[in-house]
Amino acid sequence: MKWIDMPPVWLLLAIVLTWWIAELQPMSWAIGGPITDLLGGLLVGGGIVLILLAAAEMRKQRTTIIPHMEADRLVSSGIFKRSRNPIYLGDTLVLAGLALRWDAPVALLLVPLFMFTITQRFIIPEENGLRVKFRADFARYCQKTRRWV
Repeated sequence: MKWIDMPPVWLLLAIVLTWWIAELQPMSWAIGGPITDLLGGLLVGGGIVLILLAAAEMRKQRTTIIPHMEADRLVSSGIFKRSRNPIYLGDTLVLAGLALRWDAPVALLLVPLFMFTITQRFIIPEENGLRVKFRADFARYCQKTRRWV
């Protein structure tokens, strides 16, 4: 059952909930149009690019991308210079983008809830592990790179 407590599962759950909200919400709450479609598409595309850049950088550094596993290296290069959690940021952008593309502005309320859940379930435990393993290097990294953006 440990596979269920993984970020992609949480993202999939949020995406399904977003789609469900889009299907059920009254049309009077819709904000659609070409601008929201474009913005939604850009957010989804940008999120996917962030995820791919982060995965490539972690592969290049030969460390795990899987949460709950101990990192072999502290990755602070590439996209990790801009965000300590570019994959989670990418997930968040995808979720927000889909809410806009599916014309479900009410579902945008799920974005901060998703961010809170990911922070509590994954980011804080991962950072605690990195703090123990990489001590001063991780402290310096935290000083110059924000958790999300």
